[in-house]
Amino acid sequence: MVTDGRPEAPLQTLSRGIQALEELAAADGALSIGELAARLGLHRSITYRIVRTLEGHGLVTRGAAGDLVLGAGLAALARNVSRDLQTAVLPELTAIANEYGMTAFVTVLDAQQVVTLVSVEPRAAVAAVAQRPGTRHALERGAPGRATRRLVEKTAGERVYETSHDEVTTGLSSVAVPLDLPGHPPAAIAVVYLTGGTVDVDGIGTRLAEAAEGIRKEFR
Repeated sequence: MVTDGRPEAPLQTLSRGIQALEELAAADGALSIGELAARLGLHRSITYRIVRTLEGHGLVTRGAAGDLVLGAGLAALARNVSRDLQTAVLPELTAIANEYGMTAFVTVLDAQQVVTLVSVEPRAAVAAVAQRPGTRHALERGAPGRATRRLVEKTAGERVYETSHDEVTTGLSSVAVPLDLPGHPPAAIAVVYLTGGTVDVDGIGTRLAEAAEGIRKEFR
């Protein structure tokens, strides 16, 4: 591949394409080519070529206004990622989401970050918080990050649950517990909700811990 008259190393091109997908996954909404280029620190022309390649594989698509969003092709790639874990957690996530009217999700460790593997929004909620699979944040931030770090540092028995408020995203709070499963990276099961109002954090933490134990039984 040639960019601005100079050959670009194939591995660098691959890395940039992955970074583009990560930026789109982390964004709150669709991004323009210019916005994506700024996030990547690349010239618009290079970013455009990366996007065209990703579009060709169905990994990126354009919204009604021409802005960029993740494509449906990612779902086909992701459906076999930790399939046994996804199968085990979905019933518990669905039950928790509908019991509390909050989005329930599972994150897994990826290097020094936690990434959302699967999430379930409540059926009857007027306005549920979206937690898209692929969303990631630092291990040191947020309730799921700290719950996962307890597994990494082998301090999982210190507290039943972790909480966070306005850490990862302003206006959002979370409750999470560690999810330690054989054959899988350290994980956490959590809920996310709008900060403010009366929330039974202790009750949610206890319910998440019960769910984690139920999921662990599926792997014994």
